[in-house]
Amino acid sequence: MKTVAYLQFEGKAEEAISFYEKALQATSVKKVKYNALGQDPNSPFTGEEQSMIMESRIEFSGNTLMLSDVPPSMQAVTGVITKGNSLLISIIDAAPEANHSIFEALAEGGIVIMPLSSTPWSASFGMLIDQYGVMWKFNSEASKFLDSFVN
Repeated sequence: MKTVAYLQFEGKAEEAISFYEKALQATSVKKVKYNALGQDPNSPFTGEEQSMIMESRIEFSGNTLMLSDVPPSMQAVTGVITKGNSLLISIIDAAPEANHSIFEALAEGGIVIMPLSSTPWSASFGMLIDQYGVMWKFNSEASKFLDSFVN
């Protein structure tokens, strides 16, 4: 069993996939659009909705990030897409050089909350919100820090 971060968008998933593919230096990207399955006559999608991303997977550095669009016609059931800070994606235990490269790429068009810097708990710690409103936290020594406190 695995747990992965799964990001939902309102028509911007394809654009976000391209951004994350480059920023995270992806090794594999796969995506399927809603039109790949054909139309369901009981709940047809508009032409614009059919071209949206139904499911995608980005693989990078042994990790997986999944993304999709939630078409407007589906939001009546799933709820509207909202940006917020109740979830963040944390890049942990990476070398400071890797943190720097990914941090700079994700910061493009976003907001740096805390620039990457050395802290008492990490040689490379920082936080940002990317251009899609997704919060990212970098901690090059997260496991080491936790292990020093938790049995």
